Amino acid sequence: MRSKARSSKKTGSVREKRMRNSQGELVRVLSLDANSTTFIDDLTTVFQRNVARARRENLRLLGSADGLPAKK
Repeated sequence: MRSKARSSKKTGSVREKRMRNSQGELVRVLSLDANSTTFIDDLTTVFQRNVARARRENLRLLGSADGLPAKK
C-alpha cells in the first residue's frame, strides 16, 4: 500500500514509465498531458528533472556537472 507522501509527490499530469530501449537497457520515460490545467508547471518539473539527470551524468562521466570546458 502506498503512503500519502509518495502519491502526493506526483504533480499534475506527469507520468513516469520504465521501458527497455533497443539495447535492452532500462530507461525512464516521462510524459505529460498537453491538455492538463497544470501543463506549464508539469513542463517545468519535467525540464528540471531532465537537467538534474544530465548534470549528474556529466559529473559521473566528466568530473564536472557543466560538461567539458570550452576551448579557448
